[in-house]
Amino acid sequence: MLLRLDTADTRPLHEQVAGAIRRAIAEGECGPGDRLPPARDLSGALGVNSNTVLRGLRTLRDEGVLEFRRGRGITVAADADHRSDLLDRARRLIADAARAGYDKADLIEMIRGMS
Repeated sequence: MLLRLDTADTRPLHEQVAGAIRRAIAEGECGPGDRLPPARDLSGALGVNSNTVLRGLRTLRDEGVLEFRRGRGITVAADADHRSDLLDRARRLIADAARAGYDKADLIEMIRGMS
């Protein structure tokens, strides 16, 4: 799995780490059940602190994209590819709405109005 961070990106590093892993899953570089390298190895490859990588990994765990298993490391969750893609599209929607002057509450109201 080849991950890269964009030095020109203004987002916090842990969000960039999470985004890079999401992209790798969405593009099929790693799939459900695949084991990720240890955080220490990822931090060395990315040139960031291991705590930064761990924070990004925990974000993905909380989103249901990754599973942490004691003794087995970190693996990609069974439905991670679909969930990762959906979360990425939701983030883009939120960003597009913000550029148009809408906030998250406005989006929620719009979505509720669709059902």
